[in-house]
Amino acid sequence: MKLYFVRHGESEANTQHIISNRESQLALTVLGRQQANALAERLKDIGFSRIFCSPVYRARETADILSSAVGILYQVTEALREYDCGVLEDQSDEESWRSHREYFEDWTLRHNYSNKPEGGECFLDIQDRFLPLMESLKDRQDQNILLVGHGGLFHLMLPILFANIDNDFVSEHGLRHTDCVVGEQSENTFVCRQWGDVRFE
Repeated sequence: MKLYFVRHGESEANTQHIISNRESQLALTVLGRQQANALAERLKDIGFSRIFCSPVYRARETADILSSAVGILYQVTEALREYDCGVLEDQSDEESWRSHREYFEDWTLRHNYSNKPEGGECFLDIQDRFLPLMESLKDRQDQNILLVGHGGLFHLMLPILFANIDNDFVSEHGLRHTDCVVGEQSENTFVCRQWGDVRFE
């Protein structure tokens, strides 16, 4: 079994620099749709058995394009939603983004996993909704599964999921729009085989 984690295409939230992880209707940009269509062309012959997608609009738009190309419907799941930023949602000012960065660094650098913005999620909340989906996908032999989500979510959760990468690796390499991360099950854990342009032996 292989898992294909895909970040959505560029969105208006990205270009307008807005923290927008809830029910916003900020759509993919023209470039974002081009990115999703190019990714669909690369993935169309892999043969996916399932597609899971974040409920956030930019991810669903990306999944619409991918789903049409590979010929199967996708299932929306809260497990892949970008993390909720509470009172910081819909903000675009520098102070809000400074707070956003501080919470992210609390989780990735200082291990303050319970810290969170008012009304938002902490690291442990995100983990509690993401990991059960991953557990449910174990032992699905000879299946390829596509998971459409977000850069922040994948940065936080994939170092936990994959035994062979860590936060330092993710910080160094990043995850561009429509980059693909490929992992597979090895015994009772998951390992990363490809992160964007980086391939593992």
